[in-house]
Amino acid sequence: MTTLSIYVKAMRKQYHLTQVELSEKSGVGLRFVRDLEQGKQSLRLDKVNQVLSLFGSEVGAVPITKNDEQ
Repeated sequence: MTTLSIYVKAMRKQYHLTQVELSEKSGVGLRFVRDLEQGKQSLRLDKVNQVLSLFGSEVGAVPITKNDEQ
């Protein structure tokens, strides 16, 4: 499980949605919702954001800060 998959599952439950309802409301397939909640490594970012938009969230590029090497 990934942080993203845990978040999506928790939000789905908080909104009292089944996986089927989430897929219908977000416009993605049920298989996609299942893959997302199971932490599949390769998913289309646009579809991930379709799901997350229902919860007022999105994913995108975030700068990585590296600790200074000594």
